[in-house]
Amino acid sequence: MDTEALWLTLRLAGTTTVVLLAVALPLAWWIASGSGVARALVQAVVALPLVLPPTVIGFYLLVGLGPLTPVGRAVTRMLGHSLAFSFAGLLLGSILYSLPFAVQPLVAGFQSIGREYVEAASMLGASPLRSFFDVVLPMSRPALVTAAVLSFTHTVGEFGVVLMLGGNIPGRTRTLSVAIFDQVQDAQYADASRTALVLVAFSVVALLAIYTRRGWRGVESGS
Repeated sequence: MDTEALWLTLRLAGTTTVVLLAVALPLAWWIASGSGVARALVQAVVALPLVLPPTVIGFYLLVGLGPLTPVGRAVTRMLGHSLAFSFAGLLLGSILYSLPFAVQPLVAGFQSIGREYVEAASMLGASPLRSFFDVVLPMSRPALVTAAVLSFTHTVGEFGVVLMLGGNIPGRTRTLSVAIFDQVQDAQYADASRTALVLVAFSVVALLAIYTRRGWRGVESGS
């Protein structure tokens, strides 16, 4: 087991999940609060990583953050280094690639809440911000948990984006999925099997957390 790659993967997944939730909460609430062309367009853009090959996203990020574009040169001047082949670059790519896995469950959760609850809070004098935190978020906690779990596990299993954008630098950009690729190329099948089992375990635990919670909610609703 490449423990260095394991730690880097967990760090990347944890940081990505925190940032994604901070971005996805207001974005999902805005999408769920109305309709129109603008919201439909934003939803389509958010969902693009679901249909685009990861290598396409990684390629455009690599080119866009490189020295050949104004944005890439500006970022390099500001940070003193390019975002490509760095942990910060991996973080940006992971946020963009996992965005739909955070936004879509939250949109579904927010849309399932009756508008009468928010209207009642407003009639009682609650501001829109207080209504969101005191009424909407507690009622959509299952969607929040689902978004967090899916964002974390999806980031753990990333391959195309991290390989294109970060390369394979041990301790800096080498994640578990890239480590498996290297182990298979070197015919280290036993090591690859152990690493793959870790990813399988992450996925199983994540799905159990989601579906067990849904099952308990069903039992509580029935009672």
